[in-house]
Amino acid sequence: MSLSGSVRLLGVGLAAAVLGLAGCDRRDDALTPAGPDEITFSILSAQGEASAGPLWQPLLDDMSKAVGVPVEPHFASDYATLIEDMKQGRTQAAWFSAQPAISAMETADAEMIARTVALDGADSYRSTLIVKRGSGLTLEDVLACGGRHSFGIGDPQSTSGALVPMTFLFNPRGVQPARCFRTVRSANHETNAFEVAAGVLDVATSNSVTAAELRRRNPTIADQIEEIWRSPPIPEGGILVRGDLDPALKEKIRSFFLTYGQGGGVEAERQRRVLAALNYSRFSAAEDNYLDPVRELIADQALTTARARGDAAGVAAAERDLQRLRARREVQP
Repeated sequence: MSLSGSVRLLGVGLAAAVLGLAGCDRRDDALTPAGPDEITFSILSAQGEASAGPLWQPLLDDMSKAVGVPVEPHFASDYATLIEDMKQGRTQAAWFSAQPAISAMETADAEMIARTVALDGADSYRSTLIVKRGSGLTLEDVLACGGRHSFGIGDPQSTSGALVPMTFLFNPRGVQPARCFRTVRSANHETNAFEVAAGVLDVATSNSVTAAELRRRNPTIADQIEEIWRSPPIPEGGILVRGDLDPALKEKIRSFFLTYGQGGGVEAERQRRVLAALNYSRFSAAEDNYLDPVRELIADQALTTARARGDAAGVAAAERDLQRLRARREVQP
């Protein structure tokens, strides 16, 4: 074979190798979660995309324009799934309530960049206990236990559906729901509210945000529910992003949320209508220590659980966490 022929064959071989590697890259990309060229945004919804999609999509469309990359919604009905999705890099941003936000920050390399503010300007909300209107059930009846009532508790990762009622209502009275009630079922707030209204559950956890949304979207169901207990204020949820996002993109996302619906003019008014559909008035700045009050609740719950189990090491660890968090709170302005 001539030298020129050998060169031509070598060129063909190198070209094929390059094309093959490019093909491998494309195949690998197809198997890789969305990167900086796309943002997948997690949304918790009991009814899924059909219910929550129309409410969130205008905000996500505006976010896409502002940050310069497509933003796609990702729906799930439980926080554990959404936290795992962020941990595995399948999602890059999310709205979480306080407790799952802390879990995502601890296990999924997430950072809080903003917090939600309610339509009335409140930066907190409350956990509640609800019963069917006219049932005659009182808080004293519920806490009397005796295996007489069916109980709907929230998602295990829910701040208002599980952590807060356990910490503020049940634990101080030595009440263990599994021993107190005839049956205990875990579900999201929407499901619990509908089942209380239908008489499937005697009592369930809920929160003030769900109550307001139910009143606005389904007043017939809201009329069939009444509240028998309300917790102290709880920090509102927040917007989280993965910590390994490109810093410039992360800052664009932060800026988008903190400026959305602010100022005057037609566009700002339109954005405020988008927020109102989500029961928000704006987003405010938030950093890690914003969630410290909920971290105290988590540590308190861990302490209660460890004591009940006779777990000396667990008791010591929870007491250290509580001491550290309380000390940090005392030095804050």
